[in-house]
Amino acid sequence: MMKRTLIKIEGIVQGVGFRPFVYNLANYMNLAGHVLNHGKGVEIEIQGPEKSVDAFAQRVMNEAPPMAHIIKLEEVSIELKSTRGFSIEKSMGEGEKSALIAPDSDVCKQCIRELFDPQNRRYRYPFISCTDCGPRYSIITDIPYDRPNTTMGRFSMCSECRAEYESPQNRRFHAQPIGCHSCGPRLTYRDSNFKPASYTDPLEATMIQLKRGHVVAIKGIGGYHLAVNALDEKAVHRLRELKKRDEKPFAVMFPSYGALIPFIMENDTVRSLLESHSRPIILVEKKYSRLMKSASPRNRYIGAMLPYTPLHHLIMSDAFLGAMIMTSANNSDEPIVFKDEDALEKLGGVADAFLTHDREIHTREDDSIERPMSHGSVVLRRSRGYAPVPIMLNREYPSILAVGGDLKNTFCLIKGSKAFLSQHIGDLKHKSVYEALGETIERFMRLLDIKEVEAVAHDMHPDYMSSHWASEQKMAPTVAVQHHHAHMVSLMAETHQEGEAIGIIFDGTGYGEDGGIWGGEFLVGGINGYQRMGSVSPVPLPGGDKAIQEPWRVALAILGGIYGPNIPRMPLSWLIELSEDTKNNILKMATNRLNSPLSHGMGRMFDAASALVGIRSKITFEGQAALELEMALENPVEEGYPMGVVENDGLPILDFYPVFQALVEDVIREKPTEFIAARFHQAVVQGAATVAMRLKKQTGLDRVFLSGGVFQNRYVSDRLGQRLREDGFTVFRHRRVPPNDGGIALGQALIAGQRILAGKEK
Repeated sequence: MMKRTLIKIEGIVQGVGFRPFVYNLANYMNLAGHVLNHGKGVEIEIQGPEKSVDAFAQRVMNEAPPMAHIIKLEEVSIELKSTRGFSIEKSMGEGEKSALIAPDSDVCKQCIRELFDPQNRRYRYPFISCTDCGPRYSIITDIPYDRPNTTMGRFSMCSECRAEYESPQNRRFHAQPIGCHSCGPRLTYRDSNFKPASYTDPLEATMIQLKRGHVVAIKGIGGYHLAVNALDEKAVHRLRELKKRDEKPFAVMFPSYGALIPFIMENDTVRSLLESHSRPIILVEKKYSRLMKSASPRNRYIGAMLPYTPLHHLIMSDAFLGAMIMTSANNSDEPIVFKDEDALEKLGGVADAFLTHDREIHTREDDSIERPMSHGSVVLRRSRGYAPVPIMLNREYPSILAVGGDLKNTFCLIKGSKAFLSQHIGDLKHKSVYEALGETIERFMRLLDIKEVEAVAHDMHPDYMSSHWASEQKMAPTVAVQHHHAHMVSLMAETHQEGEAIGIIFDGTGYGEDGGIWGGEFLVGGINGYQRMGSVSPVPLPGGDKAIQEPWRVALAILGGIYGPNIPRMPLSWLIELSEDTKNNILKMATNRLNSPLSHGMGRMFDAASALVGIRSKITFEGQAALELEMALENPVEEGYPMGVVENDGLPILDFYPVFQALVEDVIREKPTEFIAARFHQAVVQGAATVAMRLKKQTGLDRVFLSGGVFQNRYVSDRLGQRLREDGFTVFRHRRVPPNDGGIALGQALIAGQRILAGKEK
């Protein structure tokens, strides 16, 4: 019996070789029909013997290409047609656009083999790709994913590429970024003034510059990188001076995992992450903390990555270059430079040369960052290789835009049962980042075919730039969402959990419903709402935001709170160097609450401890004091400093003053720094577990969600997770959504969507 079936498929099925796969499978099974792209995904009409047609649908599900991800497959029987053979039809451009866009991928092994094969016509072609690899999200301009809707549309295929593109037996059958030396994008080497230089081989010219210790701006998939030889200490120091980046770690690219082994503690998990299609930066532990100290100062870890473009492979294949600094070409926390016309203006004072090309980058993307932990790797910055893959939700919601926070900004768009979290945008205090937020939202909405949203969600803080953006837009009413509630719900969405639970949300700063500074929060609730059921003892921030940049101010205020004006002598350079007038003024500010707001932020406790131990009294980048305190910790301890738990209006409050007093006594006794750091960390773990147990007994809830920037700290995340499991909790931690503010837009969007649904159901 003959049968004809219409198969509609949604998911990541465009730009991943899906149509060629379907074409070859249908021909192999001697079935007739066609396949085409449309705005929602892929549509197949298949005809043949009933058993064969049914088997075909199952094989499509089970044997899809490696980059494909099928979310939904629908089959409908339709009338038979007098058709022969199977074809790939022209894409349908009309109708709703909801097809998922594939993220950019690393270059596949087959393309690498061709890249270094002197007999291959794409030998050393820096833009080699196929249906299984290469740029996708960064070059697409519209849906459906066809060459005219990408930045490759301006490149006309040569006869050889056209033959490959049209041959069902070829790996590049309907590969949209296809090109070669004759017809594809080309490299250009430019001098420090961005003028084309007279080198015949741009790669050779680039290598000459790198060998001389010079800085080269290299155009990649999602933007420009600034590159120097990582093993040349003078070159790295010079890059720091030019970029005004004194101590923040640089990412380092290695030719292969084998080349990385001499520098790091070997780890199979790390290897699989480094070699994954997304090719993120992975924070890996060094064999010796002094290794690559210029790239990663005062840090036991290094941000390592492997080549992910053919151009990277060509550069790293030079035997001279054992490792290369590859840092985003931007000022700190600003968007990565991705337009050629901006390269000279933004990078002219830093780059000695430019290695660029004529394939336009349509969407900028930074490198993603991950950190391995006991429960798996955690994405700390979600960008290239992950965006714009959606987070699937448990139900359909109204269309919502959420604009996130001001630091590590991302935004989120909900469409139906999918939440699209954007790539990393940056710090909104910079005008260029603020502008990039609006531009990227507009681009996202166009690609997702979202004409309007029912609400724009934002942080409750009235002075956040993201809140200003929300208030200035004209597309929909705004919904303010409390910062830590958004953190908790982002994790619940990621892990597909519903109902009420306990949230332990630890970060530096978040605007509270009482107008205060929260950040060490114990919440009970879920998507429908929450109650604040505990926090940490507040500490003054003398000078307000200045105290965040200068943690010694918080440390001094804490010393004043413990000892009054009679602060004991301590072997701390910052304390010894303070004049009596400065010391007394800061103590007076803290005592009388003069420009000294109270903070409940857990991050500030880590900052203060770092200053009190003598590790970091002033910071040059966000989170530096807490990071270096964690780096000082070498071996765990069983007993932390004594953490008090006091009652305030019936709520448990973690009292850090006993912790700090015991810590100061150890500093005075000149106990080892690593021992003090370990006891402080363990005190945080023990205190949090104590409050969680109290809430469990009080509420009967045994699910706990750990979110907020403090859970980027491996010791706190792993040890608290272990302790809570031992206490009978089911523990949820982030994996694919950042625990820091890069993830809160997801929570904001769901909370706003739920409020709208609740209003409609009344």
